[in-house]
Amino acid sequence: MEFIWILFAFVCGLAVKLINLPPLIGFLLAGFLLNAFGMQPSNTLDSLANLGITLMLFCIGLKLHVKDLLKREVWASTLGHMGVWTVLLVAFCLLLGSLSLPFFDILDLKTAALLGFALSFSSTVCIIKLLEESSELKTRHGQLALGILVMQDIVAVIFLVFATGKIPSLWALALFGLLLIRPILNKIVDKAGHGEMLPLTGLFLALGGYELFYLVGVKGDLGALVFGILLASHSKAAEMNKALMNFKDLFLIGFFLSIGFTALPTVNMLVISLIITLAILAKFVLFFALFTKLKLRGRTSFLSSIVLSNYSEFGLIVVALSVANGWLAKEWLVVLALAVSFSFIITSLLYRNVHRLYRKNKETIRRFESAKCLPEDVFVQPIDTEILVVGLGRVGRGAFESLKGLVGDTVAGMDADRKRITQMQADQENVFYGDGEDADLWERLDASNIHLILLALPAAEDTTNVAIQLRKANYTGQIAAIARYQDERDILINSGIDNVFNFYTEAGTGFAEESLTLIRQG
Repeated sequence: MEFIWILFAFVCGLAVKLINLPPLIGFLLAGFLLNAFGMQPSNTLDSLANLGITLMLFCIGLKLHVKDLLKREVWASTLGHMGVWTVLLVAFCLLLGSLSLPFFDILDLKTAALLGFALSFSSTVCIIKLLEESSELKTRHGQLALGILVMQDIVAVIFLVFATGKIPSLWALALFGLLLIRPILNKIVDKAGHGEMLPLTGLFLALGGYELFYLVGVKGDLGALVFGILLASHSKAAEMNKALMNFKDLFLIGFFLSIGFTALPTVNMLVISLIITLAILAKFVLFFALFTKLKLRGRTSFLSSIVLSNYSEFGLIVVALSVANGWLAKEWLVVLALAVSFSFIITSLLYRNVHRLYRKNKETIRRFESAKCLPEDVFVQPIDTEILVVGLGRVGRGAFESLKGLVGDTVAGMDADRKRITQMQADQENVFYGDGEDADLWERLDASNIHLILLALPAAEDTTNVAIQLRKANYTGQIAAIARYQDERDILINSGIDNVFNFYTEAGTGFAEESLTLIRQG
């Protein structure tokens, strides 16, 4: 049976990838096909799905900083959106009910409010997957979306307490003592080393956090998230996240497959789910309006709104509880499962082209910006810069340090990870915060004295987008980039980049040249 799931997931995932669509669309399709062929999910599939979600939340915690949740644009937009959206959807559902539309005609004020609340959540799984694939989790809009997802998770915990009547035990208060064992957790990670013990340690802590919170009557997923947050400042946090990434992605396939096993739809269910799916346009408009009113830049508001405009797997949990308690008809579980699936597909397709959409509509989008943006969104122009390194990860940081030794302070660095920039600025490094795919940044940047820009970005598609934006912003200097594979090198050269270095080949060449100096010095 397990091979059948893998076979369908592989075939459908590969099929959609061949037509340039995200594989997760194929995994959703595989689940519905398996259901249509009469296959039944087993406990193994559910375990894989739950494990994938637990690991994903732990990995989110590794990248999250609690102070980000206290920002007004995070908590105000989350609570404001959920409140206004629920009211709007109640009115929408009751209107359709008055027109005698199937399933809507059996809703009253209470059940319509439950449905609106269920659909107010955005999908953590879908959004994090998209942001990770595009290497945008640490960008301004990525961090904003992440903060909102965590806030929604907190609201979810509160709802489950009241909906299930399961009040956390008094022992739950002891969870605040986890702050005291933080040094012990850090010591455990230190002792794990860099080999196979590191991902095993991450798996142990993620599941341990889940079980600990579950034992005291709190949502287990929140425990995995909290344990990740406790380790977020550890020097091995990024390494642990990378070590767990492949496991997490593999287990999450089980989650996408499991959605298709919810139930098989009728024609009426399909039509109703499509109507509900169309409502995500209103979700986008509401998010965008709130973000711009909170003085976020138009680009940040637009990108965040696009990625958050979907329905959440948590909505299925809310509806399942409502069905179990007799508040909603069981057909709504099937309708919502379809709407969630459709929303995943739409968000995945839109977000792949989100930067192109912004470039085409940026003048219209900018009209909604406040006259005065938030202080951390104010652009800083680098001074006396002749060489700019974009992306300060391991490769970019190495290039930056080498160039600084060769040409001094005329080299500057730019990165979308604000924490990394803050740390480097504290060390008096000539770096500044900026998102390489931000079209506004390149238009406002005075690049007349910059002769060379090095793009040290992990994804070839991101590098291509930046190169295109640079040329459109009338940058006339040289552009160099890195590539991991030969086929990526050809794509980058064709996008207008002057020189592309194969990451692995050049690393070997540099190693050989540095080693030869030992002989020459002798």
